[in-house]
Amino acid sequence: MSAGNQLLTAKNITKAFGKAVIALSDVRFELHRGEIHALLGENGAGKSTLIKVLTGVEIKDQGIIELEGRQINPRSTQEAQNEGISTVYQEVNLCPNLSVAENIYIGREPKNRFGTINWKKINADASKLLEKFDLHINVTKNLDHYSVAIQQMVAIARASDIEAKVLILDEPTSSLSSAEVEKLFQIMKKLREEGMGIIFVTHFLDQVYEVTDRITVLRNGTYVGTYLTRDLPKVELVGKMIGKDYAGLKESMSTRQPEDAEHHGNEIFIQLVNASSPGTIKDFGLKVKKGEVLGFSGLLGSGRSETARVLFGIDPISEGEIKVKNNTIQLHSPLDAIRNGIAFCPENRKTEGIIGELSIWENIILALQVKKGLFYKISRKEAEELAMDYIEKLQIKTPGTGQLIKNLSGGNQQKVILARWLATEPDFLMLDEPTRGIDIGTKAEIQKIVMELAGRGMAVLFISSEIDEMLRCCTRMVILRDMKQVGELKGKEISEEAIMRIMAGGEAS
Repeated sequence: MSAGNQLLTAKNITKAFGKAVIALSDVRFELHRGEIHALLGENGAGKSTLIKVLTGVEIKDQGIIELEGRQINPRSTQEAQNEGISTVYQEVNLCPNLSVAENIYIGREPKNRFGTINWKKINADASKLLEKFDLHINVTKNLDHYSVAIQQMVAIARASDIEAKVLILDEPTSSLSSAEVEKLFQIMKKLREEGMGIIFVTHFLDQVYEVTDRITVLRNGTYVGTYLTRDLPKVELVGKMIGKDYAGLKESMSTRQPEDAEHHGNEIFIQLVNASSPGTIKDFGLKVKKGEVLGFSGLLGSGRSETARVLFGIDPISEGEIKVKNNTIQLHSPLDAIRNGIAFCPENRKTEGIIGELSIWENIILALQVKKGLFYKISRKEAEELAMDYIEKLQIKTPGTGQLIKNLSGGNQQKVILARWLATEPDFLMLDEPTRGIDIGTKAEIQKIVMELAGRGMAVLFISSEIDEMLRCCTRMVILRDMKQVGELKGKEISEEAIMRIMAGGEAS
């Protein structure tokens, strides 16, 4: 690709948040016309901050941004959009309470001769636009009527219709099925052929090699390098991302075998007995032993998260029993669960986990304060000492306990949520997609922590869409489909082939 093909160039970009956090230091990035360019790095590498600078969410401290050879300095997302830079996030930033057509044309609605919105034209134009993406839906229905995948495609269609020159896709595939991912890739390739430049941020390395032309790697807020995808072996890529020899990490992640729970005496900590919850699980049976990592495997909607919500008292049971240490208990709320030694790290850390405007120490003590009650106030000193202890134990990268959690990378936010629940000293820990959207190094650290906790006798429920990490972590696997348990594997029975066969409707051999 020649220099004349340059579309977007960022040079010497520096951005700091106060004196303590330098998010970007002299970073550069170059996007060509008609290419899909992966922006990669561990959590905390600076990817999100660079995107925010390019799209006007954050104002750079130093550096130059050029679009088609012309210097720009977007100071808001609207300014960036006016320049031709559009972003589609993992959490779609459209208006769910408006129709699909309204979302596509909001702010630029066609008017009729009376000066009012021409709804007939909006709906017709929206349908015609979506047909280009092979998306045939009712555009008059509210956006939240449709799946995340369709919402993302609507956002991409809107970007193409406003004649965006640059499309930034920030973790667009995290919540999509394989078929939806393939559909998204087809759209990306179509836009590439039309000359659009696409910046693709993802943690799925297989997808990087499937769809991208070049890769730029950031690490600790600095520029590592830009490479042709076809010329960069995956092992070398990971090494550049984590900044150390990958061989040892690869071996530890691929050969590590979870310990069996037998040495903890097969003591059952919690069980569901023919439990049903309105609209979710029905006649569900489950036992979780102390010292084991029990995995839930199944497609989205199979009942994995729903079962965890029942076990944490979020959703009530209408029939059956919940037993802890062989005693029947009533879980009317998460507070009841906490008091019974149960902890839950939910799937969506941004909406159900972190409180962004609070500090690390405030986020960590939340559950413990609830457990202790209103009449026992945890002192600031006690809270900060507790937070510092977990920062060291979990290797949370932060300048201090007072740092706002929203300013941490996703992986470090996940570690803070884990610290929150470990601070309650639970007997049973449920982790729902604990490594989604975080880098490979932090992912390995969290998996190691999980197995260490089980080794000390904690009962762990591990829910993940990534079968390979389930194979590394779990001593037993329960496979779910249509809100029911359809299979169980343990020990040497556990394999990707066996899991996939049961998920697809077969039986365990």
